Amino acid sequence: MRATLTLRYIVAPLAMVGLWGFANPAAHAADAPAAASAAACPATLQHTYLRLQDERPQSLCQYAGKVVLVVNTASYCGFTGQYKGLEELYSRYKDKGLVVLGFPSNDFAQEKSSNKEIADFCENTFGVKFPMFAKTAVRGADASPLYKQLAQLSGTAPKWNFHKYLLGRDGRLVDNYSSMTAPDSKSLVRAIEQQLAVAAPR
Repeated sequence: MRATLTLRYIVAPLAMVGLWGFANPAAHAADAPAAASAAACPATLQHTYLRLQDERPQSLCQYAGKVVLVVNTASYCGFTGQYKGLEELYSRYKDKGLVVLGFPSNDFAQEKSSNKEIADFCENTFGVKFPMFAKTAVRGADASPLYKQLAQLSGTAPKWNFHKYLLGRDGRLVDNYSSMTAPDSKSLVRAIEQQLAVAAPR
């Protein structure tokens, strides 16, 4: 079965580019939805990260068209209680198009050692249901590509845990908020509601 799958993924691209001396219309047709999907995914979401719970790769493109709140989290921080507010925010607005993306980080030496420990803590302590990803760096030379991109766009890298970046439905950065901005902050909630009122791009 493994050999069959390997051959399939080698043969299809060769046929598409005509290296066998003929075009493959079926291959082009099959590839069209993928190409369209990539084109519809904004640059800020063209990243893949391991999911926290099982460390399986997840493309952020699945959140294209949504209002996205990106947050770097930690388990041993004075702001860790914001998990509760973030989950309430997600639960309140997810059906309207909001998604909260949590990125645990030990950049400030306040995170647990393993992804499993972090996942258990988030679920058991705060009932977190919003998407969480494997522990990653969020600032400096080792920052993940997403966080490097967000720092460049905003001019601000996270200065502490629970820094927040808000992206509109088109994937563009709307604003960023320090750790001091709670999830139920009027300014943050107002900005989220304004972005949710914008129609998703087609």
